Amino acid sequence: MQNRAALAAGRRHSVGLCADGTVVAAGDGRSHELDVHSWTDVVAVAAGNVHAAPNTGRSHTVALREDGTVVATGWNADGQTDLTSWRHISAVAAGWRRSLGVRTEGTVLAAGRASEGACAVEAWRDIVAVACGDWHSVGLRSDGTVVAAGNNRRGQSEVTAWRGLAGIAAGHLHTVGLLRDGQVVAVGDSSSGACTVHDWRDVTTVAAGSRHTVAVTTTGHVLAAGDNSRGQCDVAGWSDVVTVAAGSTHTLGLRRDGTVLSTGNDDDGQCQVARWTGIRLV
Repeated sequence: MQNRAALAAGRRHSVGLCADGTVVAAGDGRSHELDVHSWTDVVAVAAGNVHAAPNTGRSHTVALREDGTVVATGWNADGQTDLTSWRHISAVAAGWRRSLGVRTEGTVLAAGRASEGACAVEAWRDIVAVACGDWHSVGLRSDGTVVAAGNNRRGQSEVTAWRGLAGIAAGHLHTVGLLRDGQVVAVGDSSSGACTVHDWRDVTTVAAGSRHTVAVTTTGHVLAAGDNSRGQCDVAGWSDVVTVAAGSTHTLGLRRDGTVLSTGNDDDGQCQVARWTGIRLV
């Protein structure tokens, strides 16, 4: 399941899910997005705010509990952490001022900034996974098709023709899809190279940062494309990786032994994850 994530990366923070259901975090906690240490029984984590603008450091963290409830902490200017009433949730995602939750029956809840239409997900049905870009939301249906809502100024929401998908990811102005055969597709802003993924093969999972895309292959190696101005795409030497997370300008990788790799922007300590152990395998 795409949103049963053991790792999450925001603009200035990183989050990890431990095998015992607790959560660890690193980075900038100015908005209390790191206040996760009391959480228990967690099965998935998400980190908000992949916005690329330099003055948008405030963000939030979301976690799905085993009982289908959701907890959140951090910046709440648009109500993106007001999730205590959510029930029967099977997957979560967090983006710029926004949180999404998939109900067990396949409908989707949204909380947060609605002005770009990214929270207009009430009509979605048969959804199994969701992804949040800055101003757009994407949903993967059980039949492998995709729906999107919100801003489409760079074509990032033009996903209705996609078929046979197994996973999705959304960045600042681009959307990535993982096909069931291990190939990858992408739409949206191509100026950074984040959509240059069409020759990727044998991929098992994908992640999207603000302007870069990351993927894990069946061999445990990691691919990256797009903006590398902070070294966020320097993953060529990684091995034995099972999943990845992409923040605004940093990247995390979970190894099979439960340790975590990082590369990219560490200005706020978001890459200080080397001491994390026992992170849950997905």
